[in-house]
Amino acid sequence: MKLISEMKSILEIDRMPEIIAVVIIMAVVIAVFLFWLKGRRRYVNSYEDMEGHEFEYYCAELLEQRGFVEVEVTKGSGDYGIDILAEKEGVTYAIQCKRYTTPVGVKAIQEAYAGRDYYDRMVGVVMTNQYFTTPAVEAAKKLKILLWDGGYLESMTQERNVVR
Repeated sequence: MKLISEMKSILEIDRMPEIIAVVIIMAVVIAVFLFWLKGRRRYVNSYEDMEGHEFEYYCAELLEQRGFVEVEVTKGSGDYGIDILAEKEGVTYAIQCKRYTTPVGVKAIQEAYAGRDYYDRMVGVVMTNQYFTTPAVEAAKKLKILLWDGGYLESMTQERNVVR
């Protein structure tokens, strides 16, 4: 009898229902977290599979949801490097969209700079799902071009999910 009592205390059989409950709760919390993470990755990376023009329309929709007005996707060829024209609070924008698999370089900055002037807009922007090379960042500072990188695009996408 003493042996059984000692084994019970070692195995804490009396506390088994509590231990099982804790394990189940932990499993549920982990499952919910993994489900949330999977859904978040799927949505955030959904633009990664888009074609260039499709990505431009996606970005235009994000801008509209953030209060931009008169958002217009340009025709594609002969657009002088600008993909979206928009306005917000009286400020006009010329936006170059780049859906890349590598960091965006100086050429996109130059296109936004030229396109901003061609369309007579106040602000030039390069918007991408990636990040920018160091020379691109330096050129953008010099030419006064805004850089909206993958992190910024992701935050806009997350805001979009909250709004919906």
